[in-house]
Amino acid sequence: MPARINKIFSFQGDQKVAVDSATTGDIVAVAGMEDVTVGVTFTDPDNPIPLPLIEIDPPTISMNVIPNDSPFAGLEGKYVTSRHIEERLNREILADVALHVGPLTDEVGFRVAGRGELHLSILVEKMRREGYEFQVTRPHVLMREVGGKTLEPYEELTVDVDEQFQGVVIEKIGLLKGQMLDLQTEKQMSRLVFKIPTRGLLGYRSQFMTDTRGMGVMNYVFSEWGPHAGKIQHRKNGILAVKQSCTTVAYALFNLQERGSLFIGPGVKVYHGQIIGEHCRPSDLVVNPAKGKKLTNMRASGTDEAVVLTPPIDMSLEDCIAYINDDELVEITPLSIRLRKKNGVRIRG
Repeated sequence: MPARINKIFSFQGDQKVAVDSATTGDIVAVAGMEDVTVGVTFTDPDNPIPLPLIEIDPPTISMNVIPNDSPFAGLEGKYVTSRHIEERLNREILADVALHVGPLTDEVGFRVAGRGELHLSILVEKMRREGYEFQVTRPHVLMREVGGKTLEPYEELTVDVDEQFQGVVIEKIGLLKGQMLDLQTEKQMSRLVFKIPTRGLLGYRSQFMTDTRGMGVMNYVFSEWGPHAGKIQHRKNGILAVKQSCTTVAYALFNLQERGSLFIGPGVKVYHGQIIGEHCRPSDLVVNPAKGKKLTNMRASGTDEAVVLTPPIDMSLEDCIAYINDDELVEITPLSIRLRKKNGVRIRG
């Protein structure tokens, strides 16, 4: 027997009031329906004509979500297995029609595709706050093969900045294969419109905020599929990777500051292959962040050096996802976000 829809309620303040009908834009509550999902139309059985589906921008990037297998796996999360992750992702796609999820064929895990790194970062942050523990790979832009040619997605990027910052923005976006379509200036504020490959936007938001001193606003929307724009430089420098599991020491970090920028401070437990900073050179470097100062029986007055640490770089979840290379992972737990090499044992010092 088909379900019967009862009692349509409208809202007046915080009260529900029964009504006979509702119009476009009204928020209502109904009873008698099961499995309500986005895109489903409930109609009169005598005239069952569904509403047309809303056109959704296609996914442009994807990343892999896999169970955590780091040395710290299972210590901080409540939901850690692939079954837990699968159930959560399947619940998400019921409400998020722009998200696509499918199983991986070469390893345990899932391929998640969405509309940009921010879209995927929001999903990851929600899962993290709900107690899930897992790892994600670097996002990859989805390509298409049409007529023997490789096409990639392009975005229409709109930037609002103070006039003094427009030069550096134009320069940086140009390096990312962006083309300026329009420039308008009014009352010392500039609005710039670009056409840019989606690949060029990966990781650019944090750089943009730095270049504009946090005062810029950027928004983008899918434009079209266009010809492959060629190579785009991602990360110029290598990383500082931990040699063996330990707890970081201030004196060791003080000495490592000469080798690059650090992501963590003293007193932090780390493991073999964990990334704790960025090397000042293109190559990766294996380091020992627990190496203390050698002690001697005799000390001369005034010879001890003061340990002054530069505050570590605070990497947001979105920054971490955009930062890693293909051979690296972001480990995500309810309490921590860590960067690591996929295969720590293969790191060479």
